[in-house]
Amino acid sequence: MSENGPSQDSGHAAYTLFVLLLAYILSFIDRNVMAVLIGPIRQDFAINDTQFGLLHGLAFALLYTSVGLPIARLADTKSRRNIITLGVFFWSLMTCWCGVAKSFGGLFFARMGVGLGEAALSPPAWSMVADLFSPRRLPIAMSLLTMGVPIGAGMAFIVGGWVYGYFIAADPVILPIVGQLGAWQLTFIAVGIPGFLVVLLLLPIREPIRMGKLQSAGEVDPPQLSIPEVLAYVKSRKQLYGAIFGSISLLTILGYATMTWYLESMIRSFGAEREVLGPQMGQMFIVAGIAGALSGGWFASYLQNNGYRDANMRIIVIAAILWIIPGVLAPLAPNAEIGLWAISPVLFLLSSYIGVAIAGLQLVTPNQMRSQLSAVLVLTTNLVGLGLGPVIVGFFTDFVFGNEAHLRYSLSLLAAIACPLAAIWAGVGLKYYRAALEEAQVRI
Repeated sequence: MSENGPSQDSGHAAYTLFVLLLAYILSFIDRNVMAVLIGPIRQDFAINDTQFGLLHGLAFALLYTSVGLPIARLADTKSRRNIITLGVFFWSLMTCWCGVAKSFGGLFFARMGVGLGEAALSPPAWSMVADLFSPRRLPIAMSLLTMGVPIGAGMAFIVGGWVYGYFIAADPVILPIVGQLGAWQLTFIAVGIPGFLVVLLLLPIREPIRMGKLQSAGEVDPPQLSIPEVLAYVKSRKQLYGAIFGSISLLTILGYATMTWYLESMIRSFGAEREVLGPQMGQMFIVAGIAGALSGGWFASYLQNNGYRDANMRIIVIAAILWIIPGVLAPLAPNAEIGLWAISPVLFLLSSYIGVAIAGLQLVTPNQMRSQLSAVLVLTTNLVGLGLGPVIVGFFTDFVFGNEAHLRYSLSLLAAIACPLAAIWAGVGLKYYRAALEEAQVRI
């Protein structure tokens, strides 16, 4: 595999990156707005924390992970732009459908639909960006793309809190067939509608030329690899991909648990109003998250320029180590004001490693399987992270501490477990990552 990258990064590449960033922002708004609505949803459906964790995490992750690989295999040969466009349309429709759910089962089904649509975004988008930017500029480009994570998650708290507060104060809304809708249901509809506008912005994007294909001597246009060939390739490099997928999955468990439960823990501990505290946390998330994403990309480039070829992997180790102390202590803050400031280092670190880790995966993976291996990363991080993170915290609260007021201790305990394990796992993988770069002949 040779990875020399595009000869130049064009204006069209910048437009593509911008629109994909918008799609990323909306995807995280739509998947995370439920974190603002925990109280009213639990009250309407009479469910506990573990059940809400299943609704928020597992329902989304079921189809998001299971259809990711088939979609990614299509993305390695078919139009990635078209796949993303259809995905944005479908998840926006299903987010609106969440707003007409009248039962736990109905909302569970709608959340599965949101996951199905969002499965069409990340692997094709990462593959496209890797074809549009050179290896040296790729960490920055990928960090800009993954700024959608903190911006979208932060906007979920801000917009969700504001919209929920507006509908709480407004007159009841009654629609034909579905009947009267509550404030939390109208919030889902309001955040789902903008996705249809992003669909229009995606249409002018052109499919980029695929770079860095795995090929044999004399091959001009190497064919797509068969599934057994992909599996054999990954198996022969199991230490490399195990370290990447495993360490990121552990940090994702903690990241999704924080995004789901931290606001609720402060509401329960200090009696704050969710429509007030939600936007405040959202603003903190956006500022700290953008700073983390940009700093991660910049620091990776700095390390590369100073001889650390494994910088993209090394960032995971550094982030996991630095996360331990704020991750354990922030949930234990004595009041809501300190709690908001204490979570800022966690939000910074949560966003710092994602873009560079994705960039690292693209650089050591042949083009014919980039989307597929990206889908495996999405599968492992979301099935483990989103599928289990919110549930584990709910389980700790319901069955370990046995008191919903002790939610803060569940978050602290999870940080104490996940961060050291992630640092060790990523650290073990550094030598395998360096060897893979040499094999791929990546010039950094």
